[in-house]
Amino acid sequence: MFSSSRSELGQQPPVTTTKATVASPWRTRHPIETVLHADAAGRGDLIEQFVVHKGADVRKRSNNRPARRRRQITVRLLTILSVLVLSACSALGGSDQGGQGGGGGGPEKPTLRVGMLNIVDTASFYLAQERGFFRDEGLTVEPVVAQGGAASIPAVVGGSLDVTFGNYVSFFLAQNQGVGRFRLISDGYQAGPNTFVLVARPDGAVRAPRDLAGRRVAVNTFRNIVELNARSALQTNGVDPNTVQFVEVPFPDMAAALAAGRVDAAAMVEPFITAAERSSGAVPVLDTASGPTADIPLGGYGTTEAFATENPRTVAAFQRAMLRGQQAAADRANVEQVLPTYIRIDRATATLINLGTYPQSLDGTRLQRVADLMTQFALVPGRFDVQPLLAPQ
Repeated sequence: MFSSSRSELGQQPPVTTTKATVASPWRTRHPIETVLHADAAGRGDLIEQFVVHKGADVRKRSNNRPARRRRQITVRLLTILSVLVLSACSALGGSDQGGQGGGGGGPEKPTLRVGMLNIVDTASFYLAQERGFFRDEGLTVEPVVAQGGAASIPAVVGGSLDVTFGNYVSFFLAQNQGVGRFRLISDGYQAGPNTFVLVARPDGAVRAPRDLAGRRVAVNTFRNIVELNARSALQTNGVDPNTVQFVEVPFPDMAAALAAGRVDAAAMVEPFITAAERSSGAVPVLDTASGPTADIPLGGYGTTEAFATENPRTVAAFQRAMLRGQQAAADRANVEQVLPTYIRIDRATATLINLGTYPQSLDGTRLQRVADLMTQFALVPGRFDVQPLLAPQ
C-alpha cells in the first residue's frame, strides 16, 4: 500500500519477518457459528481452513484413539462440513429472501404511480399501503385518483402511470381496440349482492325496472363494467337497454346529480349507494350484479406488457404486497376501518355498506365471464380470450 523504491530510500537493511500467529476459527468451541456469522466471501476460505486444519488434526489423533472413537470424530466432522457447505451455497446463491423475494435483488422500479378509484373495490390497495406491505417489498406507491379505468388505462400506455386499477371491461376493450398490450397482475374485487345498484330519487317517477325505459341513467364512464352490468340487468328484467340514455357522471357526484334532477337514476357502487340512501333517501330500483352478473369479477390491477417484461421483480413485489392486502380485506372490520381514510364517508356508513369479495388470485375462467358478456352486448366482435392478458402469479 505504501510501497517505495530503493532509490528513494537508499539501501535498507534486510527485514526479518515473523509469521503472525492467528487463532484459527476451528480451535473455537463453536466453529459452525463462526462460519455462519462470516460474510459470503469469507465462508469459502473458512471451509478450506477447516478441511486443512481438521484433516491434519484427525490424522494426528486417530492413531492414538480406539476405532469407535475415530468413527465418532469422523461423523462429527462430516456433519460440520455439510452444514458449512450448505450455508456457503445459500449465501452465494442469494438466499436472503426478506420482503423483496429471492434470487434477483429488489424492484427495478421502486417508485410506482398507480391509477386509483376511491371506491370500496380498492380497499385492499389502501390496506396494503397503510400497513406497509408495499414498503416491505421495497416499493413506494403513489395513488393517482382517476374517474375510471377508461381514463387511467390510456395513462398507463402513455407512461404517466405505471400500474392502474381498472374494471375488466375497460382493460379488455383497450386490448381489443389496439390501445395497448396489457398484463393483468392482481385481482381486485368481485361483486356481491347489492354492491352494484340502480338507485332513484324518493320522489321521482322511477319505482321499478320497467320505469327506466327512455330515462337518463348515470354511469361513471361509458362502455365499462358499470354500464355492462346495467345493460345486462335491464335486459333480464324486460327492459331494452338501448332505450336508456346513459350519462357520464363521476361516482362522488351522482347523488347530487340525482337530487338535482339531471338524471333519473344512477348506477352506483358502494359506498356511494349507502351514503345516498342515508343522506338523500335514494331508493334502490335494481341490483345490477344479480342474475347473469351475480358474483361477476369487477376490476383488478394491470400494466402494459412492456412494463411487465422490463420490470419483472417490480411486478412480483407489487403482486406480493397486493396479495397481503387482499388477505387483509377478507376481514370486513379491516375494510370498515380503512374506507374513511380515502373516501369521504363516516365510520357509521362504513359499517352499513354491502361488500363483495377480494379474490386472492387471477382466475381466467372467472374473467372470461366478463369477456363473454361483452360479446353478448356487442362491445367486442366475436369471442375475446382473456388468458393472454394474465401475468404469472
